Amino acid sequence: MIKSSAEYLEFLNPQIISKIKNLDLRARLVVEGFMVGLHKSPYHGFSVEFSQHRPYMQGDNLRNVDWRVFGKTDRYFIKQYEEETNLRCHLILDNSKSMSYASDKQISKLNYAATLAAALAYLMITQQDAVSLAVYSDKLNTFLPAKSSYNYLHLILKELAVISPSASTNTASALTQVAEKIKRRGLIIIISDFFDDIDSVIKALKHFSHQKNEVIIFQILDPMERTFGFGKDAVFKDLETNEEMITQPFHIQKAYQQAMNEFIKKIKRECLNSNFDYNLIDTSTPFDKALFSYIQKRSKLH
Repeated sequence: MIKSSAEYLEFLNPQIISKIKNLDLRARLVVEGFMVGLHKSPYHGFSVEFSQHRPYMQGDNLRNVDWRVFGKTDRYFIKQYEEETNLRCHLILDNSKSMSYASDKQISKLNYAATLAAALAYLMITQQDAVSLAVYSDKLNTFLPAKSSYNYLHLILKELAVISPSASTNTASALTQVAEKIKRRGLIIIISDFFDDIDSVIKALKHFSHQKNEVIIFQILDPMERTFGFGKDAVFKDLETNEEMITQPFHIQKAYQQAMNEFIKKIKRECLNSNFDYNLIDTSTPFDKALFSYIQKRSKLH
């Protein structure tokens, strides 16, 4: 039985929460840990309840002022109605084989991404937002259209619970297919390592901005993919092509880090140029960082 806020906060740790096999419970505990953490540094003063409000503007009916919020903040907020606040949120998840990688003591990128997607879906539906789920590798493997019921949440979580690595990556093709299925503007969230041709990915992402969607990018990497801190001779295997290379990591570490940093910088630059929110997250990062990025974006959309 969980007795304290500290115990809830532990469930933001990927290594701890991954020990819970039931994804429904895992998602709920991540979100509850996040809600507890909103009242602590660095998020002190920010509340999810404000995603259901907007600042008072001249001409607003005073009957719609939320006096409870005024009592807490000394500021006037208007409580929004459902048609004003509800969003359509689209979760797009990469399950290509490169996402299966996990270094020692870390969970795999796919495990991290599925848990993050589950927590986001749980958080969205508790806010009465409609959620869709798309899963892709070299093609679009799964598409569940946007709905907002708790029964539908269980369907999304069931799909995420059985997700497994599949084939190589063709992000651009999959994103184009998803864009064709989305008929109303909303919030697009893409979770991937983006080990793909970035120019074609950005071009495909622009389909969403042409439709006036907001876009959040979560690039998920294992810490070792960034540092290449392997200490002895090793065989490296491409998880998507099965190509192998035997090398002494020390000799290529500097060149690898430089290439990886350039790769990350390019993705970030292209996202910023296109007004996409970009978030680089490694699999050791507590889940509250990603959830807070989503909450910040959602609060700006009203």
